[in-house]
Amino acid sequence: MTRRRETGFTLIEVVVAFVLLALVLGVSFEIFSKGMARSAELDDRARALVVAQSRLAATGAEEAIKEGVSSGTTDDARFLWTVTVRRADDIATSADGKAPMSAYALYRVDVHVAWRSADGRDRGLDMATLSVGPKPT
Repeated sequence: MTRRRETGFTLIEVVVAFVLLALVLGVSFEIFSKGMARSAELDDRARALVVAQSRLAATGAEEAIKEGVSSGTTDDARFLWTVTVRRADDIATSADGKAPMSAYALYRVDVHVAWRSADGRDRGLDMATLSVGPKPT
């Protein structure tokens, strides 16, 4: 009598297939979780950028620009911002070293936005611009 070979998978083939499946799924989940974490980090950075831009735009627009430091938090208390305004006369000097006569002054506006990321690390974003305002008397 001829013996017919049984069709199907051996135990070793099944174990190897499960090991390969576990490796592929493990790597896939790792890539997915890293992507989600990076997405959250970029979202925080984008929100900090909006806060910094709004603080730069508000300086000199809501009230007359003046030297000093002001700070505050966003409505959700997630982002802490600090605005520093100082004279920038050293930039606006002529070739002979004298400041031009004008009723206006040049100010440097620096904004620092700080927040704590989801992984617990402190993050920060800095922006700066120059603005023209009335010369202090």
